[in-house]
Amino acid sequence: MWDMILDILVDAGMDTLKLIPFLFLTYLLMEWFEHKMEVKSQSAILKAGRLGPLVGGVVGVAPQCGFSAAASSLYAGGMITAGTLIAVFLSTSDEMLPIFISEQVPVGTILGILGTKAAMGIVFGFLLDAIYHGVMKRPLRYKNMTSAHAVHEVCEGEHCHCEEGSIFKSAVIHTLQITIFIFIFGLVIGGIVEGVGEETISGFFSSVPVVGELIAGIVGLIPNCAASVVITELYLEGVIGAGPMITGLLVSAGVGLLVLFRLNRRHLKQNLSLVAYLYLAGVILGVVVEVLGISF
Repeated sequence: MWDMILDILVDAGMDTLKLIPFLFLTYLLMEWFEHKMEVKSQSAILKAGRLGPLVGGVVGVAPQCGFSAAASSLYAGGMITAGTLIAVFLSTSDEMLPIFISEQVPVGTILGILGTKAAMGIVFGFLLDAIYHGVMKRPLRYKNMTSAHAVHEVCEGEHCHCEEGSIFKSAVIHTLQITIFIFIFGLVIGGIVEGVGEETISGFFSSVPVVGELIAGIVGLIPNCAASVVITELYLEGVIGAGPMITGLLVSAGVGLLVLFRLNRRHLKQNLSLVAYLYLAGVILGVVVEVLGISF
């Protein structure tokens, strides 16, 4: 038994250590990109008007720290539509992109997944606006909160380091956080695989239709970067297929949901309906991917 535990520790440690340089370099580049594009992205989404879901779906793909949180604050301030918010949530990659890059996943696979997320964000964003602001005639609610004030409040409250002055320091913090998540997950999945067997676990998700997507969607809704880490690692380990992976990553909006419930707390039913819509959209697309046998 102790030999098995030692093997699990060594495997998880070695798998994690080899990712650290790639993770750090990726986060360093992402932090630089964020500082260069943050103002332009928020400006574009604010000026988009009825084309908000289109802009939200496109800029949401960019690996920017806390962009889903910023979108939530803009929505709570009545500055963007519900469809624009959902487009950002569905398209944002959270921690998926740095992990894929560090694991040297083929560029075609990464672009295919990012393109799918952006496209579905745009489609379901426009659909929600048509229902929410068209059929139901719900107007935007304007509040006395600027986007800069809202995002600052979010970053202070959630400690997401979005406004750190040093991109190097922020990259180090992000790298350490995700390294710990990956190591812990490696220990857990290693123990489960040793005890149950990878084929048994994989069979559980694939034997019963829709179950994998439903579970992945619930995991993805966890308002923490750990959710996207778990979904991405399960996919890379071959435990789940493309369907559950797409579902989990579509609904994984990072701290965006947490910020939505915090800043828009007076509209609980509205928040819950947005979460239900996000979950439903993710599950539907995941099932479609699985049924059609689409691979990335």
